[in-house]
Amino acid sequence: MEENDREDEHCGDAVTTMTTVSRHCFGDDSEFPAFSISIIENMKEDYGLFVWPCSVVLAEYVWQHKHRFSGANVVELGAGTSLPGLVAAKLGARVTLTDDSTRLEVLDNMRRVCDLNKLECSVLGLTWGVWDSSIFSLQPTIILGADVFYDSNAFDDLFATVTFMLRNSPGSIFITSYHNRSGHHLIEFLMGKWGLKCLKLLDAFSFLPSYKASLLSGNIQLAEIDHISKENA
Repeated sequence: MEENDREDEHCGDAVTTMTTVSRHCFGDDSEFPAFSISIIENMKEDYGLFVWPCSVVLAEYVWQHKHRFSGANVVELGAGTSLPGLVAAKLGARVTLTDDSTRLEVLDNMRRVCDLNKLECSVLGLTWGVWDSSIFSLQPTIILGADVFYDSNAFDDLFATVTFMLRNSPGSIFITSYHNRSGHHLIEFLMGKWGLKCLKLLDAFSFLPSYKASLLSGNIQLAEIDHISKENA
């Protein structure tokens, strides 16, 4: 079945919003069996309840780097429909899916999607820049974030959260995919401000399979980010 095949479901009366189930396929690798992830989307709700192109890009990158994720501790920030994190879980990672703690409908949808795919992931409310007990319990080896650079007002809170997690988990890495809306220069400035460095920067279309690339548009980039250690400062 092709990427993004959808099964529409109309629930309740005419006032109820429409939900759909999209299927995202990963395969073409003799070393690992092909599989698909099904995502419950609500097409008339807010941005946390449908799959954005950056999520497709990051999920594909996770799949292509599958050996890095087997046995890894993974945290997805601003996970929304959680496609990258679910792919990581399918590859054998221990995954915690997070989104804003006030967005209960998004967190509930995460749990439903985990159940739908028969994957055991932790679901956690985590608001960027808020220092409650939830963030101190996380020690990821890999942090994921798809399209988390959408609101410039939240950039400092996001970078504060990412910086804390990277420094609290030596050897960890932040992998993010994003639409280059404001130019990479803003992200470079914030990395410098928060003591981070870009290890790798890729154009998304340089590694996407052609059939997936044909469904997406825009200037999408992927970056691997680390913190600057005192020895390298």
